[in-house]
Amino acid sequence: MGIFLAALTFIGALIALLFALFTAKKVLKASEGTDKMKKISGAIKSGANAYLKRQYVIVSVFFAVMFVVLLVMALSGLLTIYVPFAFITGGFFSALSGFIGMKIATSSNARTANACREGLNKGLRIAFSAGSVMGFTVVGLGLLDISIWFFLLHNVFKLSPSDVTSAMLTFGMGASSMALFARVGGGIFTKAADVGADLVGKVEAGIPEDDPRNPAVIADNVGDNVGDVAGMGADLYESYVGSIISASALGVAAFAGNSKSGGLNAMAVPMLLAALGIICSIIGTFFVRTKENATQKDLLKSLSRGTNFSAIVIAIAAFPIVYYCLDGMKSIGLYFAILAGLIAGVLIGQSTEYFTSDTYKPTKHLASKSETGSATIIIGGLGLGMLSTVLPIIIVAVCILVAYFSAGKGDAGLGLYGIALSAVGMLSTLGITLATDAYGPVADNAGGIAEMSGLEPEVRQRTDALDSLGNTTAATGKGFAIGSAALTALALMASYVNKVEEVAAASGKTVDLAFDLTNPTVLVGLLVGCCLPFIFAALTMESVGKAAQSIVVEVRRQFREITGLMEGEAEADYTSCVDLCTKASLKEMVLPTIVAIVTHIVAGLILGYQGVVGLLAGATASGFLMAIFMSNSGGAWDNAKKYIESGAHGGKGSDQHKAAVVCDTVSDPFKNTSGPSINILIKLLSMVSIVFAGLIVNFHLF
Repeated sequence: MGIFLAALTFIGALIALLFALFTAKKVLKASEGTDKMKKISGAIKSGANAYLKRQYVIVSVFFAVMFVVLLVMALSGLLTIYVPFAFITGGFFSALSGFIGMKIATSSNARTANACREGLNKGLRIAFSAGSVMGFTVVGLGLLDISIWFFLLHNVFKLSPSDVTSAMLTFGMGASSMALFARVGGGIFTKAADVGADLVGKVEAGIPEDDPRNPAVIADNVGDNVGDVAGMGADLYESYVGSIISASALGVAAFAGNSKSGGLNAMAVPMLLAALGIICSIIGTFFVRTKENATQKDLLKSLSRGTNFSAIVIAIAAFPIVYYCLDGMKSIGLYFAILAGLIAGVLIGQSTEYFTSDTYKPTKHLASKSETGSATIIIGGLGLGMLSTVLPIIIVAVCILVAYFSAGKGDAGLGLYGIALSAVGMLSTLGITLATDAYGPVADNAGGIAEMSGLEPEVRQRTDALDSLGNTTAATGKGFAIGSAALTALALMASYVNKVEEVAAASGKTVDLAFDLTNPTVLVGLLVGCCLPFIFAALTMESVGKAAQSIVVEVRRQFREITGLMEGEAEADYTSCVDLCTKASLKEMVLPTIVAIVTHIVAGLILGYQGVVGLLAGATASGFLMAIFMSNSGGAWDNAKKYIESGAHGGKGSDQHKAAVVCDTVSDPFKNTSGPSINILIKLLSMVSIVFAGLIVNFHLF
């Protein structure tokens, strides 16, 4: 069974990677257009490569230090010897996912712009195909990492299923750590450049977006790739892997005493479900196409057609997996848990779409507030973001209840396994869901290249339509990632409790994990946990502000000192802005990441294992709400601006448009830096607690 399961998982990974390779070759066959388009695309590619190279050097130092720390803990008997190496591979594959996604994105931007010269559908197909490379690379590398480790631990080193999952949970910490660096660093880069370019270029100088006279325009386009592509790829890689491994761990615990459906069979279900999701997602990609002069609603339908088809096929095919791997009809509740996750993912996407797309009333109403200035749009966007948290909370809450009670039937272990499977179900369509998300930055870059290359006005209209759609799908993808993060974090909390019990049993200690709010350590942990997302958001927002200030100063300097720049007779110094963003983002990304990890460990050593349970609960609850609020507020502000640019409320250049641009600069760190980083934070905290459980159980103050 072990070799068979490893082989099936490996085959799923191979199919995903081969499809990604096939799609990449198809994209790269398309023409990049004129020499000027090639030159601009080359500058974006060069800047993105330089940034990632310097980021990986800094991150490698962190991973080297953590490897030594984990190795010392392993040699001291607090961890198994496999943990430090699993940590490294998790970080490596997470970084590789982002790197490959960034490479294809920077190679596709000019090709998308050139395809838009022929028609909207051709532009959509190129951009979506580039996103597909990203999506299937992430799921392919995720399953590859899992299949290799499972084969080594179970078939080579002959570990029991419980020991296998215990060791494999650790590479989730490596993936989460890398994802946090990628999201925070890339988010600071892209939003510093974006804010600096917009405030000086569009607001002060009155020049169009992506005007080649703006010194920050190349940095802005570089940022789209290192933040929204490389960062996002690393982010969803760790969500995907974390959900599969946590479900496997809880399945082993739930079915450990079942002679027919032992722990190994329970491990098989999430792995096979993920492999099945890859095939369904590949089929779904062929349904994504549109017509010329399509509306935003038409474009949204074209992408939804692919994701919905994939979800329906998975919903049907998941039944035989549960039926044959577990206890037949006795396990039907676990199938309903998977369905709950699938449906919840679709509903969260639709909820996000409603609150952020300019097709619907909330964003149109937000745009109308531009008639009275930027202050009223900011107030309206904050209120809209807060209101938008209600539906996702209800959806996730219902999903948790359905999954727990349908799967558990009075058995807490089975109920928690059901919740974990619902997270896997939600992420089973990640291949195509991520494709719809990752295509957005490609379309955004295409618009910039079209503007800077002086292409026909209808080309920019087509790229703007794709870009506006990308804002909505990006917001939808973030909602999807945040929802899955909440379910995964809950499953990981359960894994932490199991780990504490395991460590205590091995040490001969007695532990009491009753979650009692009258216990001061639990209550203090809860308060600290609730506070952590706020601290993290504050640090990342401040970092964007600092970096943006340096860009504003540099752009103003060039407009002032470079003779003939505003007249279009001289070329801006793009390199200096790229370099400033790189230095600032790499410097500012370190503190939030270290704070996230160190604060949790220190709190655990002071408050003990019960305090950690409270901390995880508080961080998950407040982080979930804050992430949705920030992402949806940001998406609505951005699309309100684009709605005005389409001709509403005075159109481009009007006072209403300038007010919307100011709000869009506020939206940038909300939706692209702080918001999406928080969902990584809540999963990283759970991963860190599992890895350091032995240390906290054996050494704590209270």
